[in-house]
Amino acid sequence: MLNEHGVEVKSHMSSVDEETAELILEEFKGSEPEVPPTVTKVEEDTTVTGLADSLGIKRNDLVKSLMKMGVMASVNQRLGFDTLVALSEKFNFEAIKKLTSEEKLLAEEPDDPDKLEFRPPVVTIMGHVNHGKTSLLDAIRKTNVMDMEAGGITQHIGAYKVALEHGDVVFLDTPGHEAFTKMRARGAQVTDVVVLVVAADDGLMPQTREAIDHAKAADVPIVVAINKIDKENSKPDRVKQQLAEFELVPEDWGGSTIFADISALNNIGIDDLLENLGLEAELLELKANPDKPARGTVIEARVDKSRGSVATVLVQDGSLRIGDCFVAGIYSGKVRAMINDRGEHIEEAPPSTPVEVLGFSGVAEAGDKFYVLEDEKEARAISESRKAKLLEEARTGVRRKTLDLYQMLREGETKDLNVIIKGDVQGSIEALIGSLERLSTDAVKLNVIHSGVGDITENDIMLASASDAIITGFGVSLASSASGLAEKEGVRLRLYNVIYEAISDIRAAMEGLLDPELREVISGRATIIDMFSISRLGTVAGCRVDNGRILRNSSARVLRNNRTIHESKIYSLKRFSDDAREVASGQECGIMIDGFNDFELGDVIESYIYEEIPATL
Repeated sequence: MLNEHGVEVKSHMSSVDEETAELILEEFKGSEPEVPPTVTKVEEDTTVTGLADSLGIKRNDLVKSLMKMGVMASVNQRLGFDTLVALSEKFNFEAIKKLTSEEKLLAEEPDDPDKLEFRPPVVTIMGHVNHGKTSLLDAIRKTNVMDMEAGGITQHIGAYKVALEHGDVVFLDTPGHEAFTKMRARGAQVTDVVVLVVAADDGLMPQTREAIDHAKAADVPIVVAINKIDKENSKPDRVKQQLAEFELVPEDWGGSTIFADISALNNIGIDDLLENLGLEAELLELKANPDKPARGTVIEARVDKSRGSVATVLVQDGSLRIGDCFVAGIYSGKVRAMINDRGEHIEEAPPSTPVEVLGFSGVAEAGDKFYVLEDEKEARAISESRKAKLLEEARTGVRRKTLDLYQMLREGETKDLNVIIKGDVQGSIEALIGSLERLSTDAVKLNVIHSGVGDITENDIMLASASDAIITGFGVSLASSASGLAEKEGVRLRLYNVIYEAISDIRAAMEGLLDPELREVISGRATIIDMFSISRLGTVAGCRVDNGRILRNSSARVLRNNRTIHESKIYSLKRFSDDAREVASGQECGIMIDGFNDFELGDVIESYIYEEIPATL
């Protein structure tokens, strides 16, 4: 073809200049394939032959179209997503990105509403030490109407289902807020309702306050159980007053929080509490699809000498069956046996069912997401991929910077900044909170999700990890046990002794979450003093740069009599016959503007770029 156009080349290794290449490519325009009338979905990684066949066009025509895009491809070459997107505009099809096995696993496809069925609520009991959490759990076990039939709960598996007259309720036997938050820290939303137990004779205590913070961080409804109301020194109204300060206002006071007066030890008010839990579940309208592969969360795991790696799994969606292949965290496996909370072997576990699963390849961690896959080979591949990624991160130290408060401003993933504040005295905490809350604007909001007096503890670290928060310590230190945990969980924290330094750093972090402002900056102006027409390429404007610099590939506008007549980009810039990146003031050059050829002598070409200006509060 080159020889036919008078261009002498010796072999396929010869080179040609850009203008000659443009001329040759123009020859293809005469044989442009017609766009098929039907719309087709084409997935990434398809071959040229496969795409041509699906579109109903000749393979050579598709190869020619790829050549004009600058892509030299054989008929057996596989096409990437970007190339497919470029072709889709011409051939009227939709390019589909090919998902990896991990992406397919994590993809949440909407369920058919007709297949959704109501599921039992999952409840976690939280509160201060010695306020009656264990006693309440024991009382609930005795209330189980299945108790007489199944002989009670004979096996502790970390979670159990109670059959009540108005429906089933699933209780997690992890009442401590620390265990609750560890699962939240790993992205495991397992709890639908939190029962906050407060002793009527003791009132609000530090762990009660922490439990409230953890429940709010999980964004789940709270039902308050005021325990020990039968004691002589009980003061339930004082408890309600204290909780009202934390936005937990009883319904009989005009609020929306359900309160129940109980005595777990003497079985007073337990039925009323369970009835309220049923009402709360009805309001939540909890539904799941039992007719799909199971998804759930690992509640706890251990090694059994006779049975190997065993884990308690809460099935949250779909149904788990014997023989299902699965992956949980970095481990895979196949369900060899399932045992419910009464020690019975079962064949199938529908949504909101806690079961002990045998068949894990290793000991999973609490909070790991549990997925059933159709192919055991695929499950093992995902497991190995996750292990390799974990090993690589351990080698390279890839994690969130522990002590770098400014990491957030680079990530820019959210417009909310969550903060935990620990101080030496309450007065300092109140002063710091007041100063920080005044920094909130409509563009970026600061949320103080927890504050308290004393050193930074493991509970603070876990709450920060679960809530993606930063920890600010004022006049306090980091407990030795919490230091290693902070590094492991990748929690960002800083300690201060001067209040304005803390405020300044948090202000900087908030400003980093704001989108920068784009500002137009004119880089140069050039006047057209001559014009040259090149066949099949267009018109070249011969210019003299009056001031600044003309930049290749920069945005540009053509001005005539100080009015803009065209605006696009400079796609060709030459000094004499050589390509140039930029041409400075006082020099002459040739300029070609994308999509414009109607130049006139005296027109002005203005080159400009956009700069990012950091935003401020």
